[in-house]
Amino acid sequence: MQDAVLDQAAGHELLDQLQDPALLDATFAPLEQVAPGFADWIVTSLFGGTYQREGLSLRDRQLINLAALAALGGVEPQLAGHIRTSRRIGMSPTEIAEVFVHLAPYVGVPKALAGLRLATAAFAEEAS
Repeated sequence: MQDAVLDQAAGHELLDQLQDPALLDATFAPLEQVAPGFADWIVTSLFGGTYQREGLSLRDRQLINLAALAALGGVEPQLAGHIRTSRRIGMSPTEIAEVFVHLAPYVGVPKALAGLRLATAAFAEEAS
């Protein structure tokens, strides 16, 4: 059995690359008040663990995140954040929109439309 990577410092470094620090503070500070230690668990296990595994590029991981969150539905803040992250790592608006168009027959038109609405808002925010 291979040891799992759980690197808190690497998690923070990657998260700083992927997310807007102001949004992180707005998310994690209130979370720490309600569920102490949970934000650290997210950073360490997800960004310092799962994201540190070999085999998928950041772009591949973002495609998967967009698809999974759109399929779940009801997680609009997280999906909007991953749309912004996708742009931050170099995905084009067309690529992001095509993720949701491609998903429509698999997850349903309403969920695909919800993803497209969030993408449209993120692109408009970016342009301003």
